[in-house]
Amino acid sequence: MKYCILFFIPVIFFSACSENRKEEKPQDSKQNNQLAYKLATVESGGVATVLKLPAQLAAYREVSIFPKVNGYVKTVWVDVGSNITQGTALMQLEAPELEQAALQAREKYARTKADYLIDKEHYQRLTEAARTAGAVSPLDLSTIKAKMEADSALNNAEKANWQMQQTMLGYLKVTAPFAGVITERNVHPGALVSAATKDKPMLELKQIDHLRLQVDIPEAIAPDIKNKDTVSFYVSALQGKKLSGTISRRSMNINAQYRSERMEIDVFNKDALLAPGMYADVVLYSKGNAQAMWVPRTAVVTSTERKYVLLVKNGKTSKVDVSTGNQSADKIEIYGSISAGDSVIVNANEEIRETN
Repeated sequence: MKYCILFFIPVIFFSACSENRKEEKPQDSKQNNQLAYKLATVESGGVATVLKLPAQLAAYREVSIFPKVNGYVKTVWVDVGSNITQGTALMQLEAPELEQAALQAREKYARTKADYLIDKEHYQRLTEAARTAGAVSPLDLSTIKAKMEADSALNNAEKANWQMQQTMLGYLKVTAPFAGVITERNVHPGALVSAATKDKPMLELKQIDHLRLQVDIPEAIAPDIKNKDTVSFYVSALQGKKLSGTISRRSMNINAQYRSERMEIDVFNKDALLAPGMYADVVLYSKGNAQAMWVPRTAVVTSTERKYVLLVKNGKTSKVDVSTGNQSADKIEIYGSISAGDSVIVNANEEIRETN
């Protein structure tokens, strides 16, 4: 009996210790969780940031030159890389059919003009003779007047046809609509060109002394960018060289796919260091939205379903949906049902649950 008593005493003591540990564990875990969640205060004001955006240079003006009439290429006075001025002759086409049609139109116009002049003179003479009573029948006077007016209309029609044929002949000589550089040539003397074919242009002309730098600005900062703002940009062809231009045009339209607004920067290229098609990196400075709130970047949780912060108020944690704006290395703008002075969890993540 003595051995039995000694045997049960340690067992009871061990059980009591185990129960005490189980009771203390939840309290210690809760204290550890509270210590792990560092809080930050929501601050008002925008977040200044520097953005680096991809852009592309384009010619200020460019045109694909197609034939206006059918014909054969007689002479090409320019080639790829030719610098030309406005009005410079680029090509000469030949079309014998058009030349013959123009000659015929001129002859018809000359004939109808002569008929009209004869009828006009006849009418004037009859009008003078009609001043003498009974000398000219009123019917004869009306007849010659109608014939004169008909010949006048026919003469005007033939004149318009002749002028049109002259205009068509003028299309045989192709001239430059503006100053620039020939960047593409697809025809040579002897080639047959057709006004109905639009597959390839005869020539491609681009203005390169004045370029457009086209950049898509994110929707969040587009309202902060104004016309005449100066921006800096870099191109890979000129490593390390800082270039600048001014915002000249805004599309005033948000691309639904990329949520951005297209803007254009005028770039003057007098030294021809740049070329259309070059890629560039545009550097923009945004001072942020003064009406926004900001928190540490780690306080915003982005999941597949939502974007939120974990708000702590009166010892309770709740998820508050937000949208974001500018961000820097450690701060981010937020918009939502949240106020300056609120407390949010700094190291927020999806594992943290809301509490009642």
